[in-house]
Amino acid sequence: MNTASMQYQEHRIQTEQGHLYAREYAGTGPTFVLMHGFPDNLHIYDELVPHLVGAGRRVVSFDFLGFGASAKPEGASYSFAQQLGDLEAVVAALGLDRIIPVAHDAAGPTAINYTLQHRDRVAELHILNSLYALNPAIRMPELIEVFATPSLRSLATAFTQSPEQFGWLLGVQQSLFHATLPAHQRAHFLDVMPALIGDNFRQQPSALPAFAQLNADLFGEVTRNVARLPEVKALDVPVKIIWGSADPYLGTALAEDFRGRFQNVTLDLVEAGHWLQIDAPAEVAALMTGAAAQ
Repeated sequence: MNTASMQYQEHRIQTEQGHLYAREYAGTGPTFVLMHGFPDNLHIYDELVPHLVGAGRRVVSFDFLGFGASAKPEGASYSFAQQLGDLEAVVAALGLDRIIPVAHDAAGPTAINYTLQHRDRVAELHILNSLYALNPAIRMPELIEVFATPSLRSLATAFTQSPEQFGWLLGVQQSLFHATLPAHQRAHFLDVMPALIGDNFRQQPSALPAFAQLNADLFGEVTRNVARLPEVKALDVPVKIIWGSADPYLGTALAEDFRGRFQNVTLDLVEAGHWLQIDAPAEVAALMTGAAAQ
């Protein structure tokens, strides 16, 4: 099941640097706003969305600036502050009164900081294999480590200047994620992920500038967010942590740490990898909508 045959309304939402591409699926209740990390795009949710919409829920997915079908303007400035502004622009443009921000991967800071700043507009917060603040339980994927570490910046630049070498690095990283998956999920991963990630970089203009700049801001962002942890603990918004237990980088120790950071929180582990919404979409959707408890 995927979004190929589903009806949705397309939006192009203008920001100061360029338009954001968003898809809106009709439904009721607080709107699930699905956010991707990097180097992903909104298609990581293609198999989850039908289950959410099938449960009668309204859903919005969008590409952050620089990724997927959103604008990739020459000379654009990409940062976690910019991504927070992207979410705010989507919420405002679509008139979303009450939302459920859904974070995956590096969208954690955007979802959590939006909730801190707009508590009255957030019905729940959902966290899927994400990061937020500096934490010893985080093991960065090798691809991210190369692009995020200041001392490796020259190496990262060399990869960006050689499509063949960059493609090799992507392939190595995907094989490392693939190796830890439950056996019954491995074939599907290979059917979906190489093309999804690769298209972000093969299409022109490429997502590579956004990917490189956001990685350069990553360590700074998780360090900045340490100071916000007392605010996080004070949140009374309901939080659902739904976590792929076979993630070799953002592992279950990080999920447990997240559970201790919030006061109104549940944690569910799913037999899946980092992209649990692709590996086990029906189970993840049931947990998000509360159907699993019925």
